[in-house]
Amino acid sequence: MKTIAHISDLHFGKELPEVANALVTDLHAQAPSLVVASGDFTQRARRAQFAAARHYLTRLPQPQLLVPGNHDVPLYDVMRRFLRPLHRYRHYLAADCDPTFSDDEILVLGLNTARSFTWKNGRISVEQIAALESRLQHGGLRVKIVVTHHPFLPPPGDVGIDLVGRAERAMAVLDRCNVDLLLAGHLHRGYAGDIRTHYPAARRAMIAVQAGTAISHRLRAGEANAYNLITLERTLITIDVRAWDGKAFASLRRTIYDRADDGWHARGGTADPGAVK
Repeated sequence: MKTIAHISDLHFGKELPEVANALVTDLHAQAPSLVVASGDFTQRARRAQFAAARHYLTRLPQPQLLVPGNHDVPLYDVMRRFLRPLHRYRHYLAADCDPTFSDDEILVLGLNTARSFTWKNGRISVEQIAALESRLQHGGLRVKIVVTHHPFLPPPGDVGIDLVGRAERAMAVLDRCNVDLLLAGHLHRGYAGDIRTHYPAARRAMIAVQAGTAISHRLRAGEANAYNLITLERTLITIDVRAWDGKAFASLRRTIYDRADDGWHARGGTADPGAVK
């Protein structure tokens, strides 16, 4: 059994110190096997913000897998945006923007979807898709997880969201390679669902899991600061959304997925521990 703490959209420069400290405490209490951070570590890709993000990550459990977000590309420094868009990210946080974590139970692949030529949207390149397929082909029977900043699946009832570019083309590879989970952020909204609601041609039920903003005050209406604690077994995936209740992070809702011949299926809806009102 493995556990992944999926955090996203820290937005240093707009962080809430009390919430940030509480997240450190909660993550150490949960003792995850891996911390995944799906982008937007900074608000405006400034040196001081990256330095603050780097220091913060040293306070969190290891190992970690990081991917950049669109806010980690400079917005107003035009020369840097187009000539060295992720130089500061690589210098302060991680040299590899398409990282891999693997052990005998899980294979986690990160993909950089941040681009210079868009303000907030993201894209997967043709070269990334080819490399992704090659990496996934060696996954064997491990639980396979792909991490991006930009989402593959829109929120329930909101089909107007811009999804990651080349999503359809990438999805064909993800489906063919039996990927189990897609982790992303960007929208500051937490939700999970079967990708077949948006990609009806997919042959398997793959679960897309979105994380809200973990520690910043850039909240969407009705959303609390939150992260996902994901427990992985060969035939069972549990997604526990842990949200800030004003004093600490506590369980907000829990969804269990069972493995079937055609992928993953939610078990009788979601359980609400009633921790956050």
